[in-house]
Amino acid sequence: MKARIHITLKSGVLDPQGKAIQSSLGALGFNGIENVRQGKYIELDISQDDQAKARDQLIQMCEKLLANTVIENYTIDLET
Repeated sequence: MKARIHITLKSGVLDPQGKAIQSSLGALGFNGIENVRQGKYIELDISQDDQAKARDQLIQMCEKLLANTVIENYTIDLET
């Protein structure tokens, strides 16, 4: 089963890397770009046939290691 995890900063958390990207895009001539937020994308294969068990394992992975849940949100997409 393939899992895709998207991790983004919570709204209200400053994103200096997003600001740097926004500034660089403007310097390259891409005008009208506002409020750039960056994040992480993790893709993994999980050896689990039960989708509910796989989701539970992925949530534990995110809560314990992959995401800093104080400042980050995450979403999990499963593909069987």
